[in-house]
Amino acid sequence: MDPETQRSVGEIFSEGSLVDSALAQAARESLLLHKRLGLPIAVWRDGAVVWVPPEEIEIPNDAAAGEGSATHRRAGAAPEPHST
Repeated sequence: MDPETQRSVGEIFSEGSLVDSALAQAARESLLLHKRLGLPIAVWRDGAVVWVPPEEIEIPNDAAAGEGSATHRRAGAAPEPHST
């Protein structure tokens, strides 16, 4: 087991960079998915909720967030349906 795996949850949260990185990656993947599926996103702008159409969604250019992720590898793929 590598040293990163052996760190405690408390250490990871107190240091914060892994959490921040994971949140940034998740947000970027969500934006990519909405854009690919043609779905708008809701944002808070000037004290009000505003719908941003998919063609206006800006994807952060963050090489650390999203590279090698499932959404990045499966460009254009729709989410798989849930089985019941």
